[in-house]
Amino acid sequence: MNDWPDSWSDENGRRRSRDGYGRGSASAQPEGARAMRHVQRGQAPGPAAPPRGVPPQHSYGHDEYGPQDPGYDSGYNSGQVYGQGDGGGRGGRGGDGYGGQTARPAPNWRRRIGFTALTLVIVLLAVSIGTYFWADSKLKREVDLSKVIDRPGGGDGTNYLIVGSDSRAGMTAEEKKKLHTGSAEGKRTDSMMILHVGGEGNTMISLPRDSDVEIPTFVGSESGKTYKGTGRHVKLNAAYAEDGPELLVRTVEFNTGLRIDHYAEIGFGGFAKIVDAVGGVEMNLDKGFKDKWSGADFKAGKQTLNGEQALAFVRTRHAFAASDLERTKNQQKFLAALAHQSATPSTIMNPFKLYPTLGAGLDSLIVDKDMSLWNVASMFWAMKGVSGGDGTSMNIPISGSTGGNLVWDKAKVKTLVDQLNAGQKVTVTGN
Repeated sequence: MNDWPDSWSDENGRRRSRDGYGRGSASAQPEGARAMRHVQRGQAPGPAAPPRGVPPQHSYGHDEYGPQDPGYDSGYNSGQVYGQGDGGGRGGRGGDGYGGQTARPAPNWRRRIGFTALTLVIVLLAVSIGTYFWADSKLKREVDLSKVIDRPGGGDGTNYLIVGSDSRAGMTAEEKKKLHTGSAEGKRTDSMMILHVGGEGNTMISLPRDSDVEIPTFVGSESGKTYKGTGRHVKLNAAYAEDGPELLVRTVEFNTGLRIDHYAEIGFGGFAKIVDAVGGVEMNLDKGFKDKWSGADFKAGKQTLNGEQALAFVRTRHAFAASDLERTKNQQKFLAALAHQSATPSTIMNPFKLYPTLGAGLDSLIVDKDMSLWNVASMFWAMKGVSGGDGTSMNIPISGSTGGNLVWDKAKVKTLVDQLNAGQKVTVTGN
């Protein structure tokens, strides 16, 4: 057997066969099998000599700076093509620019949360400002208290005169029939109360419309003429019928000695709409009663009153022996319950109930020219506070009657007013 290989490499690295056949042979005979150089097992072959005329190339495994780290991967062994890897950076998404993978940076949650919170604050601020100007534009500032003369000095806290009138303005014939309001021309006061907001608690004082009062000297709200007082006594609601809110304020101040800081009035229609807008008001009645004049027909116990029923409830007086005094108590109870219902989260946090309620109330509310939305809010929260026990609810003290009119107890009224003006706790009790 011949141990010599049938082929060898010449000095240029080309394969030659022993019998002249091989790559590039001009012989017609086919090339023989190529013989591979013997490589010792376990020894890595060295780099092949470059062809003649080709400069030597540096190896990525060894260079003039010495051998590379054994863990180094040049990318050639895996067929990696620079600039077309899976990663980002210079070579692609998520890479390091040389074909390797780099970690995606963690999201900055603190920045994201801060940005979201700032956006929410801006939106809420914009909505609040828009709501304020919308609500402020709806207030009907029609009462000019600067026309009221000879006013008493102010004291501690703020005093509101809250009036419920029988105004039918804007009501259709069908609504008048449904609400049992009748069709009388003009308007009169169906209910009147003083709300004192002070540091020692809030006090709500009902003034029966049948109260016997003296009409003092006053200046006509429309004519500007001065009308001298003659000592004439009338029912309190007659002052309103004679010359409107300005004379009513003047009469209340003259007969009580308490300065009225703000005036608020709401009519029949607006009252019913507010109740319906909040979804009704829950009341717990001690006893049932009926009144054909107001349309009232109630049973004892807990029940939710809609706008029509609520108006009948606060207007009813013929069903009671002490007609006007009992009615004022019912009015206080209902207004306090209405304020409480309007301030529940289900109303405030629900724009579909909040805006209709605000719209219904502000559309029908008549106030003095100096009353701001903050004053309206203060009045509202004070009424809610009274219903929650944070204050006192009472009728003005009565000493008797004359000619069917209720006479105030002047000594008790003076003590009551002195305590309110001094910011003291009210100790006087009413009827």
